[in-house]
Amino acid sequence: MTKEFGSPSSYIQGNGVLFESDQYLKGFGDKPLLLTDDSVYNIVGQKFESYLKDHGYSVVLVKFQGESSESEINRIAQIGKDENVSAIYGLGGGKTSDSAKAIADNLDIPVVIMPTLASTDAPCSRLSVIYTDDGSFDHYRFYNHNPNLVLVDSHIIAGAPAHLLIAGIADALATNVEAQAVAQAGADTMLNEKQTLVGSAIGQKCEETLFKYAHIAVADVKQHVVTSALEKVIEANTLMSGLGFESGGLSGAHAIHDGLTTLEQTHALTHGEKVAYGTLTQLMLEGADQDRYNKYFKLILSLGLPTTLADLHLENATDEELLAAGKAACSENDTIDRLPFKVEPNDVAQAFRAVDSYTKEYLEANK
Repeated sequence: MTKEFGSPSSYIQGNGVLFESDQYLKGFGDKPLLLTDDSVYNIVGQKFESYLKDHGYSVVLVKFQGESSESEINRIAQIGKDENVSAIYGLGGGKTSDSAKAIADNLDIPVVIMPTLASTDAPCSRLSVIYTDDGSFDHYRFYNHNPNLVLVDSHIIAGAPAHLLIAGIADALATNVEAQAVAQAGADTMLNEKQTLVGSAIGQKCEETLFKYAHIAVADVKQHVVTSALEKVIEANTLMSGLGFESGGLSGAHAIHDGLTTLEQTHALTHGEKVAYGTLTQLMLEGADQDRYNKYFKLILSLGLPTTLADLHLENATDEELLAAGKAACSENDTIDRLPFKVEPNDVAQAFRAVDSYTKEYLEANK
């Protein structure tokens, strides 16, 4: 049996580190492709571009068009090839990060991930989630190594909307739930090997950190202040969850998220919001007892994350639509087969409704 643990070559987190980053970036050449979207460029990207130019970098700025699809990746990779860039800097959210990794892989050059949100666990991993141009999950793309550097400026993340930090908490909360199921099944992780002890331990520490500090960190980010609690949750959302999901493995919650992306009604929701419902759905599929289910349910509910079909904009979804999402979740390209029991599409569709029903009963009983 072979075990494997993956991680970025370096992870640096701190208040203001983006504008102290020359010392970390100069080893990746002086002609980076800076990938960012219009919104991030207006908030921090323009200032960062100026910082790079002031430190002698010849910056090739490319605006990301919003979807980590093969067509967008190929478009930007061609620009990088034509400009003979030395590295890719991905400045933005999860889809920017995933696209930057894919572009760097196409060009066989270093990639530096600079998340401006702690809303997903994408920055640290050696894989990308690839979507179709219309926003539906398509497949996972795997690489030979993790990013060369992940640079996290907690001051920038503290300035982002609180609901995006909450989305990251939801994404990270799935880490240990899914990894435990992978361990029970004796299944492979996202590295296509077995779990290491450290991979499993990181998932447990991630969960412990979220239960201790999530609400404090959310209160802090609403005031846009950098505190010890916020730093801990940023690390849980970004580093611990990133290493934990990759070296611990994905199973039900993310596969269910992927199934939900096939329903257009959910497209306005964040990745983490759909994962939150996926976590509850996985627990229903597992037959979790009430104490175990409530442990996660109460935190998810208290953070205002989706716990009903109406929260997913699916209050009018037909049985056929939920079954279609269940079929997508059970795709051979996904990870639901890493649960320690067989899951059929109708099981997922029924669990969607079971979560919805439990929440309604709970709220009625606790008026």
